[in-house]
Amino acid sequence: MGGEAKEQLVIRGLHVAVEGQEILKGVDLTIGRGEVHALMGPNGSGKSTLGYAIMGHPSYEVTAGTIHLVAADGGRRDLLAMEPDERARAGVFLAFQRPMSIPGVRLADFLRHAVTNVRNPDRKEGEELMPMKEFRGELKAKMAELSMDPEFSRRYVNDGFSGGEMKRAEILQLAMLRPKFAILDETDSGLDADAVRLASESIARIGGAEMGILVITHHEQLLEHNVPLQTHVMLGGRIVESGGPELAAELHKRGYERIRSAYPEAAAVERAMQDEKRAAAEPTAV
Repeated sequence: MGGEAKEQLVIRGLHVAVEGQEILKGVDLTIGRGEVHALMGPNGSGKSTLGYAIMGHPSYEVTAGTIHLVAADGGRRDLLAMEPDERARAGVFLAFQRPMSIPGVRLADFLRHAVTNVRNPDRKEGEELMPMKEFRGELKAKMAELSMDPEFSRRYVNDGFSGGEMKRAEILQLAMLRPKFAILDETDSGLDADAVRLASESIARIGGAEMGILVITHHEQLLEHNVPLQTHVMLGGRIVESGGPELAAELHKRGYERIRSAYPEAAAVERAMQDEKRAAAEPTAV
């Protein structure tokens, strides 16, 4: 039994609000290192909110529940007590659906700082970075593994990148940082079929037994080379159903009508959330 224990990301009873509106309404999820989990659901169901809450985005207020990193020996670290940079240093990574551009900062320089901080969590700003020769060798090897042009790392972070280039930059970060747990927020969005296939293959190369991955997606293509141990369906701010990879295939082909019929209370919450969102977006009459 003891030999089978592994580190886990454990979420219990998570409630999250954005600008006063509750989006997540009690999420339970456990991901072990070496496992791939898929999270699917209609637009606005709370999938991206879960990713941002795990990473500690300041606009996403956790109003109830817990998120812990649980070690193989049972020791627990409270993720909610950490700042976002501390969560990253602890081994948690979020690949953004729409990454920010950082003009003037080369991708290689950005990665050297990030990799140094993750591998030396106690490093203070201004202290020595990872040796340049070691970093360059590792970066070159990872880019070759991902079939990326070395010139790509000399460009400014996401500045002028196409959608596909942004996603490839996120995958390169994933490869270099080697987190314990990675949340991939719709890495397939805006990509054509060939680009999605390439992304799926790249993620599979990087993952392996040492990384727990939560793939947030609308489609099953990204899961082609990353077969999920479990597929979770989110509706109305909760995970209402979990299954194997066949559930992801069903949702991709048939949509969410069966899910809405099977979970009418969650479907009613979903409709209410959408109505509230539309009302908030409408201009106020003068």
